[in-house]
Amino acid sequence: MSKQEASIEKVILVGCQTTEDDLRYQYSMEELESLTETAKGKVAAKLTQKRERIHPSTYIGKGKVAELKALEAELEAELIIFNDELSPSQVRNLSAELEGRIIDRTQLILDIFATRARSKEGKLQVELAQLQYLLPRLGGQGLQLSRLGAGIGTRGPGETKLESDRRHIRRRIDDIKTQLSVIVQHRDRYRERRKKNKAFQIALVGYTNAGKSTLFNRLTEADAFEENQLFATLDPMTRKMILPSGFGTLLTDTVGFIQDLPTTLIAAFRSTLEEVKEADLILHLVDMSSEDYYQHEQTVHKLLEDLEVQQIPQLTVYNKKDQQHGDFVPTAKTETILISAFDEQDRMRLKKQIEQIVLQAMEFYHVEVPSTEGKLLAQLKNDTILRELRFHEEKQLYVCKGYCLTDHQILGQLYHYSIK
Repeated sequence: MSKQEASIEKVILVGCQTTEDDLRYQYSMEELESLTETAKGKVAAKLTQKRERIHPSTYIGKGKVAELKALEAELEAELIIFNDELSPSQVRNLSAELEGRIIDRTQLILDIFATRARSKEGKLQVELAQLQYLLPRLGGQGLQLSRLGAGIGTRGPGETKLESDRRHIRRRIDDIKTQLSVIVQHRDRYRERRKKNKAFQIALVGYTNAGKSTLFNRLTEADAFEENQLFATLDPMTRKMILPSGFGTLLTDTVGFIQDLPTTLIAAFRSTLEEVKEADLILHLVDMSSEDYYQHEQTVHKLLEDLEVQQIPQLTVYNKKDQQHGDFVPTAKTETILISAFDEQDRMRLKKQIEQIVLQAMEFYHVEVPSTEGKLLAQLKNDTILRELRFHEEKQLYVCKGYCLTDHQILGQLYHYSIK
């Protein structure tokens, strides 16, 4: 057995269906399996139960716990992952019955985030979310924590602090919050500078694994991490994207959204998601090859609603059209476009459509600029969409026509030279 195979843990997934919506439940279990595979676990079995409500002390009923115990012994599973967030008492009661380690959906997502964080801010945010998750669960976890190894659910910055006392963890949480507030101030200053220079800002959002980083890299020639995995991108990255007219915009790749994203994580990644609130345009990327594309779309809409960004123009980009799902029907109420991120012509069509939206946020200008105003002419080329530039021999000046963002400072200068 290779070293890599030895490190892959054998996992049993456990779910409890409390709603009538079979499809949504089945889908959340499939997503739990994808998350487990992303975290390098091997799903050996799934155990599910239909109940009116989750069992308050053991999540599933007593009979199912006995069934799970037998299944665990038969498969020699090392890890049991539950599809919902478990309460501290549920973890305690289940640990008394089962041999393997027990983690829930939230811990699994936190674990993946811990392996994905690249920047200092990303690492701090994950650690903060892990510690906030741990704090109320410390009391009854002594026995279980002492058997933690280096497997799924134990990775990342939080692992060395698991057996520390509450005081130590609270101190660490305060320390992280202080460090993050400094980083947030830096980002705010950077954002203010971008605002002052009035760049048109576009935020790329979408369900995890919709292909955001793939599209981002090809639109901007950047090198964001791209892989067919959930949460491949964790840290927001901003790069310049040039539109067909030559006009430069700023494109930001954001963390992937997911249904039932733990509240601790939404809070921790608030500053990352602030980028979306500052955007002039939101590109919502949807994977049209997924049979759950509609569910993904609704999840993202819900999170965008929580961020209160309804007033920002949106363009829904249906991606992976070469692998389009048989039942796919565009459902977005916004402007839409169907593309494949790998197709150059599709990307050019997308850029043209973005440019049309940018033009709606601009006003037309028609000016005569003296040939001595070289700096202003250069600015018109860089900061506006210049449609016409010709030299008038008799008047010895440049006639310029184009479009400029309505709140750009250059408009004040153009006013002096506009043709009345």
